[in-house]
Amino acid sequence: MKKLLLSAGLAVFLAMSHNSAAVADTKITIGVDVDAGTLDPRLARDSTAMRIGDLLFSGLVHLTPSLEAVPDLAESWETPDPTTFIFHLREGLTFSDGSPLTADDVVYTYQALTDPQFGAPQQALYTPIKAVEAVDPRTVKFTLSAPYAPLLSYLDMGIVPKALAGNGADFALKPVGAGPMKLVRWTRGSEMVLAANEHYWGKAPTVTEMTVKIIGDNSARAQAFEAGNLDVIQSPLSPQDVKRLSADDRFGHAIMAGLGVTYLNFGVKDPLLSDPAMRRAFAMLVDQETLVRDIYQGVDEVTHSVLLPSSWAYDASISQPKFDPAAAVAAFNQLGWTDTNGDGILDKGGKPLTVTIATHTEDPNRVQAVEYLQAIFEMAGIKAETRISDWASFSTNYVQKGEHQIALLGWLGIVDPDRLLYSQLTTGGGNNWAGYSNPKVDEQLNRGRTETDRAERAKAYQEAARIIAEDVPYYIISAQGYQMFYAKDLPVEKVQANPRGNLRGVIGLND
Repeated sequence: MKKLLLSAGLAVFLAMSHNSAAVADTKITIGVDVDAGTLDPRLARDSTAMRIGDLLFSGLVHLTPSLEAVPDLAESWETPDPTTFIFHLREGLTFSDGSPLTADDVVYTYQALTDPQFGAPQQALYTPIKAVEAVDPRTVKFTLSAPYAPLLSYLDMGIVPKALAGNGADFALKPVGAGPMKLVRWTRGSEMVLAANEHYWGKAPTVTEMTVKIIGDNSARAQAFEAGNLDVIQSPLSPQDVKRLSADDRFGHAIMAGLGVTYLNFGVKDPLLSDPAMRRAFAMLVDQETLVRDIYQGVDEVTHSVLLPSSWAYDASISQPKFDPAAAVAAFNQLGWTDTNGDGILDKGGKPLTVTIATHTEDPNRVQAVEYLQAIFEMAGIKAETRISDWASFSTNYVQKGEHQIALLGWLGIVDPDRLLYSQLTTGGGNNWAGYSNPKVDEQLNRGRTETDRAERAKAYQEAARIIAEDVPYYIISAQGYQMFYAKDLPVEKVQANPRGNLRGVIGLND
């Protein structure tokens, strides 16, 4: 089959070779890389939780594959002034258990998201919300502390039922939402089974049952797909599998620019890495071209700043340090790290220059990338150690506690520059695990939120990106590509790929 390249900003429709008539009982099985940590959408941290949450829950708005906010639970909205949004809910909304969904549930959901004590991972996305009020059972009023340009992009957050989520029930394991699917059962670490939600307000999904299999190894997941044990797989996938599956006429596929980055997170609180000059020296040992060309085999794109090349804020003139081992060694020498013993190891005050590079086992390409970085670092005279552990140990128990020195990981769902930058790189941000702080960056990222003119927003993000490229709390290795493969006999008329990885387009609900 001819390889199909599609831009991230477009909805992707791929025709299926089968009878399009609805089938009474249609089942599909998809494979994912990690189990969800929770199915409470307010507490979701991982891609699986967010993608399955998009099926179990509905938000006030829905984001199309082209990132347009369209009506979902809210049939319309108005903005009488820049700090006021009024949403009008559809009539007769219910949750999957048949209980009514009203403005009180919307208020409850957003009050939790904005409450620091609740601990929502994405709280920073909602801090400009000053108040949420139920005007009547079908009308919700949002009052902002200042104009907030990205707001609609974040209001696809799933609405939860106050009566269940607020009564101490184990809502994270037994969620009830208003999305097109509902949870039937969840065997942790193994599989989830979802069924069509008969109370869904919109068009019924074509797929009546979806089984979600957790297969951590990317290549094992691809092999299960080839063997016919899975109907759909998507990123993350190993590049060699992407190339092989793309050439296989048995499968349909979509390949496009994604909405994510692969990057190195520098632990700026670590004494070794607290000086930006040290981080710049390490950055000059990152061979992006080889990593992307040989390890990721071109499925990602080399990029040089925290602004995605597909973003309206992108500026090609902004660049983080480039690969230059000789310049890196010279920089270390200037910082007092020299080979005083003639053993090829840089040292200072009698201590060798030692650093730990970490990632997780579920992505073999990240493991290979860390091992390659280790080799380059050691050639430059650095004792580089690796720390490879499972996702939970790596993310929750290590990086998110700020215990890392250099960690290789990624961010997905970057629907707006704010989504990658604000919570992660402002002082005290909820996802600022490394403890980075620069008042000038804070100023520009706050400006990017409150400006309503896109050109002015772009200037703010570009200025922040220039400072970040110099300070190097993040080193962006690549802009991620997105790939999805599916069986051609999938029981839906068309499949619609979404660069966020959301799955409504594989159950017959296209935007």
